[in-house]
Amino acid sequence: MLNWLADIASWALIVAGSLACVLSGFGMLRMPDLFTRIHAASVADTGGMLLILVGLMVQAGIGLTTAKLILIVFFLLITSPTATHALARAAREDGVRPDSEKEDRG
Repeated sequence: MLNWLADIASWALIVAGSLACVLSGFGMLRMPDLFTRIHAASVADTGGMLLILVGLMVQAGIGLTTAKLILIVFFLLITSPTATHALARAAREDGVRPDSEKEDRG
């Protein structure tokens, strides 16, 4: 009975994470400027990654595989926001402005 509940919980988390990643792809296509696209990609992909990896942890149970997945989560939680920040900062220093600033100066 407990294995059955763990399977349902893990698949629900994996499916929810996959949907979050797909929605971030749509967000990148639909958003108007670079900064909102970066935001849509980073937030939804980080959340989707967390849900998928937690689902895999539930599926794997307690053991070495779960410890490795935890290390992957920590690595991705550090690198993903850092890369997003670096990309946004480089774009800003290159002179790219958000659409709202363009309209205010217009």
